[in-house]
Amino acid sequence: MKITDARVVVSSPGRNYVTLLIETEDGITGIGDATLNGRELAVASYLSEHLCPLLIGRDARRIEDAWQYFYKGAYWRRGPVTMTAIAAIDVALWDIKGKAAGMPVYELLGGAAREGVMVYGHASGSTLDDLSADFQHHLDLGYKAIRAQAAVPGLDKTYGIAPVDGKLYEPASGNVPQEDTWETTAYLDFAPKMMAHVREQFGYGVHVLHDVHHRLTPIEAGRLGASLEEYRPFWIEDPTPAEDQSAFRLIRQHTTTPVAVGEVFNSIWDCQQLITERLIDYIRTSVSHAGGITHLRRIFSLAELYGVRSGSHGAGDLSPVSLAAALHVDMGIPNFGIQEYMGHRDPAGEVFKTSYTFNDGYMHPGDAPGLGVEFNEEAAARFPFDAKYLPVNRRLDGSVHDW
Repeated sequence: MKITDARVVVSSPGRNYVTLLIETEDGITGIGDATLNGRELAVASYLSEHLCPLLIGRDARRIEDAWQYFYKGAYWRRGPVTMTAIAAIDVALWDIKGKAAGMPVYELLGGAAREGVMVYGHASGSTLDDLSADFQHHLDLGYKAIRAQAAVPGLDKTYGIAPVDGKLYEPASGNVPQEDTWETTAYLDFAPKMMAHVREQFGYGVHVLHDVHHRLTPIEAGRLGASLEEYRPFWIEDPTPAEDQSAFRLIRQHTTTPVAVGEVFNSIWDCQQLITERLIDYIRTSVSHAGGITHLRRIFSLAELYGVRSGSHGAGDLSPVSLAAALHVDMGIPNFGIQEYMGHRDPAGEVFKTSYTFNDGYMHPGDAPGLGVEFNEEAAARFPFDAKYLPVNRRLDGSVHDW
């Protein structure tokens, strides 16, 4: 099954997405997501100028060989641009294989290990009352797990707060990054009050998650985790930057609050120590940033050995192709934990037609052959690329803070 064409489409139906299309001599087209938030054109160029020409004439069935070829063959390894490009190829090849077999991808991965995938949504508010209203809205939709974020009093802006117009939250904006101000003390004082408010309002029958966005030192993260223990959060996410994996030992020494990290990781080496030393409870690597289905399964297999569960990133900066691929992986792994589900802004539905479903807090990838996603290239052409960036944070003294 030779590959006859490979091309990249950059579009912005609600936000920017980079989509890879691989065609075979049999007339099958596979779809992969190559979106890297704020660096979309770097991956598009890497694919179109370097990798797509090397795909022509290759056997689309040899997925592992293709993965090794592009990972080892370039000499330069890893990094978010490289691994996102490889992920797009890998996912597209799995899509082709599923379509050729007439089976959904999760069946090719060993079949279903569960009936559905528990997902969590995002509730937020500029006040605690606003957070309560949004939290209740997610409960009404059927969510059994909800992330809670609220604006920190005393700060002009707080990342992670949805607009009041009811639209899906979109953090990226502007042709240059928005600059926000951050102050850690105010946050550490407020976060336990926010969690106490949620538990008082909604009890302990729903899973509550919270995202720290990498903004604390390890000892501050340990203090936060300890202050939240009585409220039994499902996890605190990204408590500290994870370039130094050993820093998580300090967090472990000070709290039993579960820790999740990994959405910015792009290989198994980024989380090897975190997993093998049991320094985290959930690994959040995503299919589109960690080398595709092939490499993500390797990460989750390592995690299984050490009792670490999955909690894959699933924000709106990953296209519906990525979400579908994640759901197929989630269905089959034994150590599944939870899947983030942020949804996609209109008019994404005009470009991506999906077969996955959401019902009473659980998602299913559907039983269409391959990934179950159709890409409308003609519709995508109506939504040209529009540069958008995540905000940059500065401390009160003006110095740049961790994201």
